[in-house]
Amino acid sequence: MAVKLSSLTYSKKIPNWVYFRAYVSSVSRANKVQIIPENDQNLPNTSEFEEKIQFLRNQLHPTSLIRVLDSTHDLSSSLKLFKWVSLQKRFRHTAGTYYQMILKLGMAGNVEEMEGFCNEMVRERCPGTEEAFAALIDSFVRHGRLNEASRVLVAMNLGGYKPTIGLFNVLLGAMVGEKRGFQDVLFVYKEMVKAGIVLTTETLNYLIEALFDDDRIGTALDQYRRMNKKGCSPNSRTFEILISRLAVRNLVDESIVVLDEVVGLKFEPSLSFYSSIVPIFCWLNNLEVVMRLFKMMKASNISPDSQLYEVLIQCLCDNHRLNDAINLVEEMKAIDLTPSDDILADIVNCFCTLGKADEATQFLENKHVVGSHPHNVLLGGYCSAGNLFAAEVLFFDMLQRNIADTVSWNVLIRWVSENVGINNALEFLSRMIVSSYVPDYATYSAIVVGKCRLSKYKDALELFHQIRAKSWVLDSTSYGELVECLCQSQMIQEADEVFCYMSDKKCTLQLSSFTSLIKGLCVTGNVHRAISLLSLAYCLGTSCSTATYNAIMLGLSKLGKEDDLMVVLSRMLVEGHAPDGETYGLLIESMIALGRIDDCVLFFNLMASQGLSPDSEMLTYLLSCLAKRSQLHMILLALDKLIINHALLSSAMCNVLTNGLWKEGYKSEACRMLDMMLEKGWVPDASTHGLLMRSVVREEGECKLDNDNPDKISNILADGLGKT
Repeated sequence: MAVKLSSLTYSKKIPNWVYFRAYVSSVSRANKVQIIPENDQNLPNTSEFEEKIQFLRNQLHPTSLIRVLDSTHDLSSSLKLFKWVSLQKRFRHTAGTYYQMILKLGMAGNVEEMEGFCNEMVRERCPGTEEAFAALIDSFVRHGRLNEASRVLVAMNLGGYKPTIGLFNVLLGAMVGEKRGFQDVLFVYKEMVKAGIVLTTETLNYLIEALFDDDRIGTALDQYRRMNKKGCSPNSRTFEILISRLAVRNLVDESIVVLDEVVGLKFEPSLSFYSSIVPIFCWLNNLEVVMRLFKMMKASNISPDSQLYEVLIQCLCDNHRLNDAINLVEEMKAIDLTPSDDILADIVNCFCTLGKADEATQFLENKHVVGSHPHNVLLGGYCSAGNLFAAEVLFFDMLQRNIADTVSWNVLIRWVSENVGINNALEFLSRMIVSSYVPDYATYSAIVVGKCRLSKYKDALELFHQIRAKSWVLDSTSYGELVECLCQSQMIQEADEVFCYMSDKKCTLQLSSFTSLIKGLCVTGNVHRAISLLSLAYCLGTSCSTATYNAIMLGLSKLGKEDDLMVVLSRMLVEGHAPDGETYGLLIESMIALGRIDDCVLFFNLMASQGLSPDSEMLTYLLSCLAKRSQLHMILLALDKLIINHALLSSAMCNVLTNGLWKEGYKSEACRMLDMMLEKGWVPDASTHGLLMRSVVREEGECKLDNDNPDKISNILADGLGKT
């Protein structure tokens, strides 16, 4: 609620009450702000300043001072004029002169000196001081000077002048509206408590809203539950704040609980409530609640405005509730609201999504729609359905009715370029130009796609240069296709050039295309450039993936910079990308090259624990390296998981494992590997066979052969070679 003191606004109008003469102050002049003597030599030696001094000498009156201060834009000069007048024995300041000076200081952000004058005005006890304070707060709020308004409020409170609840609410509302933070709101709230002001529902609404903005949801709900104890009843704005703030924080169930309370209280919200709440649930695509709110509106005889109708119809169309959406259009017409082209376009799009493009055509004809936008959506619907004949019929009808525009041409050219062929698209482009329609960025983007799909990368690049010369940008699809096409044609530098230009225009590149560019740069050895593009992509919102980082890791490995892989891995993990089998393979090979076997084993075990499998070449390399260092036993558990889940091992790998584990003293594990080989019909190589046979001979020599145990040797052989 605005303070009704328009006569005290920051303008050239002089308030009537400033003409009142002030009573003689009992406060000593020593308590005032620093006074400049009448003959002070530091006064500005300018003709303008002297003229104002002379004017005030001749017309020494509060009204004259206010007029002079209002016309003096230099703050320093205003202060000196004010202080010079303060020394004149026959002059007494009024609330109006203090108001003018305090306002100038506050508007200039000179808060400390502004507070000094506020305190002086309190000491002088000028008539109208309370009204002056109220007008100052109102003026500062309207000019966004909320810090200054708060300081004036404190001075007013300390001075014994009781601000009205309306004044507090004005300041609270401004702070909440500008999202000044909960502490600022709490400061004003405390001043209200100090002044002994009784809260209103409006006050608590601002407090609840500030609590939500500060994510103090529990406290906000607690304040709502306690409103009745404070003598306040929730109003439409209260429920609007609660339901909307809960819903946007994905606390939909809690918001519905509050909505149920609205129904239980038999409370009838205002149109503002519905205009705020309905779009949120439409955005959440919660059609059930949307329709419930709509029925509540109907029951309260509240008709939506055009904007709310548009939101409702769009939500219904998104949920394929076509008949309901059309009924709302009829409702609009019944109350003399004209459906916008956007509303009609939503309905046409719903028709087309449901495969009813012909019915959409009939709908537009019956409604006598002449707007380009709904017809362009229908044109796109026919194209998407692959019905080029119907699209051309509609298009030429639009030309005859003079409702076709550049967008219409672009829709047709785009579809033809992507699905029929670039030559047909160029024919339409020629007809477009002959018909005096000027091609734009969308037209060029469509042609670029057609050129790329025919691998005419040089033509596509030339079109891009023309687009850049006009400072246009490609659409996202054309941008991605051009980069992909250039990368496939080994024109990596040119693809990088396209990426840089589009990045300057704040355009994002789709993930697959960006990864292709990164791979192309790494394959050509330009890994540092690829890494620099990661930062640029991150700033623009272009997505990266594990494959993107794998390409960089592979590039670094080929350059012999295995040490840098750990840095790339760290960044990859920080950005939330999980390593895959290729990532672990690159890391394992790099750790082997660096001789960091413990790290190599760590990564292999991590890979197996995540259910990922290495390729056979990498696994063979790993087993060979670990066998040479007698460390195969360190990956036994991981190997078991891989064998069970992926059956990766080959005959050669099994020979390496059997031979290596036996040498490392893990004989039972070696025999288990041999069992698996024999079950698969694989023959042990000579080295493995010889090792096992020597073991059998040693154990045979240790046995005591007698008639009571003739099968001892057979048992040993069976245990050593595996039972088949």
